[in-house]
Amino acid sequence: MKGLYWQQTSSAEETNFVFLEKDNLPVLKDNHVKVQIKACALSRIDTKLLSEFKMEKEFLPVGREIAGVVLEIGQKVSSFQVHDEVVGILPLDLEESGLCEVLVVHEHYLVHKLEKVSWLEAAGTIRDGVRAYTALHYLSCVSPEKTVLILDGASPFGTIAIQLAQHRGAKVISTVYSLEDKQYLERFTPSLAHIIDESNGKYDLTESCLEETGGLGVDIILDAGVRLYSKEYETTSQQLLPHKHDIIMLLSVGGHWVTTEDNLQLDPPDSRCLFLKGATLSFLNEEVWNLSYTKQGKYLCILEDIMEKLSSGVFRPYLDEPIPLYEAKVSMEMVQKNQARKRQVVQL
Repeated sequence: MKGLYWQQTSSAEETNFVFLEKDNLPVLKDNHVKVQIKACALSRIDTKLLSEFKMEKEFLPVGREIAGVVLEIGQKVSSFQVHDEVVGILPLDLEESGLCEVLVVHEHYLVHKLEKVSWLEAAGTIRDGVRAYTALHYLSCVSPEKTVLILDGASPFGTIAIQLAQHRGAKVISTVYSLEDKQYLERFTPSLAHIIDESNGKYDLTESCLEETGGLGVDIILDAGVRLYSKEYETTSQQLLPHKHDIIMLLSVGGHWVTTEDNLQLDPPDSRCLFLKGATLSFLNEEVWNLSYTKQGKYLCILEDIMEKLSSGVFRPYLDEPIPLYEAKVSMEMVQKNQARKRQVVQL
């Protein structure tokens, strides 16, 4: 069984993706299903997270968001039948790559793919959908009339987050870093409340948001990383990010800041400002759903709701053209280096 893997090297910056021929599939256990893969989305491998969970190995499997057809089921499988179309996110500890023809996985990591949803849409939306639901429903409780600031909205995750917030009746503000990104967001229906173009340095994020909200600030901020230090101490890519102080200043009374910055450090004055506003700070890590069996029911409900919103047209993912398997190595190198603007999906 051939699949794509990331070979770990002594250099953390070096990426070496290889196709490996593995032994036969694992034995089909009672609660497992055998799935023929039709599409697999590519997402960045978080080696730091795997290291902290003691899951590092010489060859790390590539591709965890899969969509396919059930070929065989275990004796105690109750959710699926043979020939069912399914979609899901493979667990962190699975040793098989999602970029293979067939694999075996526990039934509780999968849900039914609806008929109107294509293979590419299903695989390409499932992770961004889970992240958006986690951020906007479980960490910040989005609701009608709230104002949501989504940084870098013209990304695969930002696209789904905007669509989910708008579907819940929220007023959405977003930032972009290029003219192409701005033109992409301007085509959204319904349109966004305000698009802040930070590519030319003409617009100040804080001033723009406070003006848009009448000086009250925004209720929910979903960042795409933040600057911890002054611009002269940051890399070129980090200089475009807002400073943590700006984020805190933008929060309304009782606001929610959902951050993707795992190394965030707050000084005592920052904490004092959050306290005075009665604001909350949450860290977005979508992997938590699969780290506790008590969350399994909610997690499967999220996956099912993502499929329903794809089928009804609420979610319109930001996908690149389908990638053939022989180009998967090159595409994965771009994904690992954060060089791909659209979601990359391999069609098998």
